[in-house]
Amino acid sequence: MRVMVLVKATKDSEAGIMPETALLEAMGKFNEELVAAGVMLAGEGLKPSAKGKRVAFDGASRIVTDGPFAETREVIAGFWLWQVKDIAEAVEWVKRCPNPMPGPSEIEIRPLFEAADFGEALTPKLAEQEDRLREKLAGR
Repeated sequence: MRVMVLVKATKDSEAGIMPETALLEAMGKFNEELVAAGVMLAGEGLKPSAKGKRVAFDGASRIVTDGPFAETREVIAGFWLWQVKDIAEAVEWVKRCPNPMPGPSEIEIRPLFEAADFGEALTPKLAEQEDRLREKLAGR
């Protein structure tokens, strides 16, 4: 099972306050443990939402909104992509994670859709297309 582990933004992360060396070291050690266990597939920190944009869709209409975005609790400061046996394993890993922010913070875990989740809507042709794209991505 693949999961996306989302580190929620805080007022400090949205203000662009960078982590101290001790936190970077602790996160580096945690990431090394994830990689050694074969759990971590990817992970990155994100710049504050002031550097980002949102695109809203309504039919053919597209509306672009510049950051920053008001609700910090709805903004993501970073992410991991993990391969775990189940959501319980992901929770156990997150519980071992250093606090990703200097003060109170929150991490959300969301399972990714797998091909089987789409049932009959994923035709053999679409499944082949998905497989080709994944092969190309793996070959980069």
